[in-house]
Parts: sequence; C-alpha cells; structure tokens
Amino acid sequence: MTPLPYSAFDAVQYLSSRDSVMAQLIHAVGPYEGGLRPAPSPFEALCEAVTYQQLSGKAAATIYGRFRALTPTDKALDPALVLALPDELMRSAGLSRAKTAAIKDLAGKTLSGAVPNQDSLSPLSDEEIIEKFTIVKGVGPWSVKMYLMFRLGRPDVLPHTDLGIRKGIMQTYQLAEMPSPKQVIEIAEPWSPYRTLASWYLWRSLEIETTL
Repeated sequence: MTPLPYSAFDAVQYLSSRDSVMAQLIHAVGPYEGGLRPAPSPFEALCEAVTYQQLSGKAAATIYGRFRALTPTDKALDPALVLALPDELMRSAGLSRAKTAAIKDLAGKTLSGAVPNQDSLSPLSDEEIIEKFTIVKGVGPWSVKMYLMFRLGRPDVLPHTDLGIRKGIMQTYQLAEMPSPKQVIEIAEPWSPYRTLASWYLWRSLEIETTL
C-alpha cells in the first residue's frame, strides 16, 4: 500500500475532536490501517471498478483477471486494444453484456480524450472528476468516489448512498432506522475535510461487535 497524501493521524485527531460518537468508534476500531492502491491509469482503475460492480470480491477478481489476460499484462491496459476485442471474447471472460458495453464505452471515451488521463486529474476537484467520469455508460458516482478515495487519496469524499456507510451510521449512532442519503450528508458535516477517513471507520464498524 502507498501512504496517504495527507496525515491519517491529523485526520483522526480532527474527527475525534469534532464528533464524540466518531471518537468512540475510532477508539473501538483502532489505528487507521488503510492506504492507497494507485492504478496505472484512470482507464484501468475504472475497468476494474466496472467489473467489480454487484459481485463478491473473489468472483470479481477472477473475472477481472481473465479480462486483463486478454491483453498484455506487463503493460498498462491499452484502451485501443480493449476497444478492438470482440464482445464475445470479453463475455467469455465472465463479463456481462452490460459490463462489456460499459468497458467498450470507457475505452472509446478515453481514446477521444473525453475521459481525462492521469496527468490531467491533479488540478480537478472531486466534483469535476465525478462529472467527467460519469459520462461513461455504467460508471456512476459511487464507482468514481471509490477511485477518488482509494486510488487518488482524496481526503474529503463521502459515498453517502453506500449501504455500508448508512448501516455503519445507524449502528454507530444507534438510530432506529437506516438514515437516508440526505441524512448521511447532514450527519457527516462535522467530519469535513476528512470524510474519507470517517467513511473507512464506518465500514470497519460493521466488522466489530463492540457496542459504542
């Protein structure tokens, strides 16, 4: 794992000072253990994200490995080579018809420049990156937010529609029912500018049995 581009220690201290319930969760979970998994290119990262949609991690990893093996694996995934792959070949790797179409659309938009390359991302805000990537068929805001959080290391990303985040808030804050995405945004307001790290702790909260 590559270190974060910001201080996890400072982020944890800030979250703990702003929200006493979050402070209890952080204490229960323990030190932050995440990091970055940089991708060779946005194209490759989003191809993987599309493959993983609505699948278990193990099944998705197997399918992505088969898909990745359709082009040279010693180089970054080439959108031109992917665009030239027969749909039947991609389907034989385990990709659904919809995911095959999404990856082909992503390849075409990458080649046209509609989807920015790695060097073009740094000056862009989170919202600008979401806007540019979600023009691709089958790539929604959730997938782009995962890219921002775990590939680029953006510190203030909140996947407010994510089921795990909503369950984590319900459990951690002892709510009677699962919060709506709008309520998640409201509850998370004190966590900014470190909502990425707060989200990580909420996901981890589902793995522990500690009553906060």
